[in-house]
Amino acid sequence: MSFSSLGLSEKVLSAVESAGYTEPTEIQARAIPFALQRRDVLGIAQTGTGKTASFTLPMITMLEKGRARARMPRTLILEPTRELAAQVEENFQRYGVNHKLNVALLIGGVSFADQDRKLEKGADVLIATPGRLLDHFERGKLLLQGVEILVIDEADRMLDMGFIPDIERICKLIPFTRQTLFFSATMPNEIQRLVDTFLHNPERVEIAKASSAADTVTQKLAASGEEDYDKRAVLRDLIDNATDLQNAIVFCNRKRDVATLFRSLDRHGYSVGALHGDMDQSSRMTMLENFKNGNIKILVASDVAARGLDIPSVSHVFNFDLPMHPEDYVHRIGRTGRAGREGAAFSIVTGQDEKALDAVQKTISRTLEWIGDPVDFEEAKQERKNRRKNRKSEKGKVSKETKKPRKDSPAKNKKDPAVDDSAETVPAIQDSGNVTQFSSGSARKAPNRRNSGNSDGITFKESGHIPAFLLRETKRRAASG
Repeated sequence: MSFSSLGLSEKVLSAVESAGYTEPTEIQARAIPFALQRRDVLGIAQTGTGKTASFTLPMITMLEKGRARARMPRTLILEPTRELAAQVEENFQRYGVNHKLNVALLIGGVSFADQDRKLEKGADVLIATPGRLLDHFERGKLLLQGVEILVIDEADRMLDMGFIPDIERICKLIPFTRQTLFFSATMPNEIQRLVDTFLHNPERVEIAKASSAADTVTQKLAASGEEDYDKRAVLRDLIDNATDLQNAIVFCNRKRDVATLFRSLDRHGYSVGALHGDMDQSSRMTMLENFKNGNIKILVASDVAARGLDIPSVSHVFNFDLPMHPEDYVHRIGRTGRAGREGAAFSIVTGQDEKALDAVQKTISRTLEWIGDPVDFEEAKQERKNRRKNRKSEKGKVSKETKKPRKDSPAKNKKDPAVDDSAETVPAIQDSGNVTQFSSGSARKAPNRRNSGNSDGITFKESGHIPAFLLRETKRRAASG
């Protein structure tokens, strides 16, 4: 099948041919005709199958008629990350080279003023992340009642990032008569609920089983000790011994691990860069561009880079950590083996990864091959149990030594029996006539503490303290006469 049989316009076909593509992928061949018929489409396909072109090509064809109005975009594409949004913009530039389309990109890290100016000119295509789109809407700079086509891309990633409430709100702001193109690699229950709510009798285009991995990717496991320095050593060994490694993405679960691993590889002389969510937009785009151009051979990344990034020539993927969500494993290794190319994915496994590994293998319906000896999870479990027991034992010994003083050492706060400490206690107070005195010891008159109108002195124990309440009581009695 060729692109010319899908119903695309001549201008679009010319642009596709200039880009070097001759045959559509399966999802493109099946989704594009339905999109051109103005039908709602539910596309389910693993990453790297050409989902982006399956909605950009028909959109460009349909946008040949009509004109954009200020602050009222004709179409809206929602993406979960800035990188994906920028990538979709590149697709419109590539395939819309023969068209005069105004494309606006609304993402964080960019000036509101610059984005406002693009909206004022009128946007045929508006590509946005949900948060920044709602920011413009709430500022009154964006009107959504003119949207004819809505695209929700990487819907399951939207779910993972907590964007579903924003998506629901945006869908309610757009005309009911719109056309909706909905794409996702997996279909969890919450995504199915969203489909049932906002799509109207959609055509379901499912290319591969949900959460399946590409057959062109060789997947293997490597055993490691549980400490990070053990894993870093295993990673370096995998990189050094990888066959035909041109470039690679190394995935970590946490942003702080991305920074640590980047510094480690850099110290060992590797050509390495880092990519994670805390980087500003310009730094992230520069890093991606350097990786695409080959200026950087190894990119250490968090899962922000795992979805949809168009880096077609990645030869290897390394999972420094097994992902916390098994579906992310599919998206990670999908960065390699794209467009029919061969790829390789290696995952480092420690004794603590038994459940994570089981979840991954269950998700992809495959038992992965080990390089060398596999991890003995039972042995690792016993070692962790012994370490906890030893730590508890050592802690108990320290506690016993410090909890009580030795019997032959002086007790804390113990008084010397040779010292009369009767004066240090507060004895009971006895009232005898007009004289208030302590119960024991000799007495003396308190200097300068006689009350006018009272000829009786107030006597106190020689070494005693004069409490304030006694002074008040004596003044009260003197006043009452």
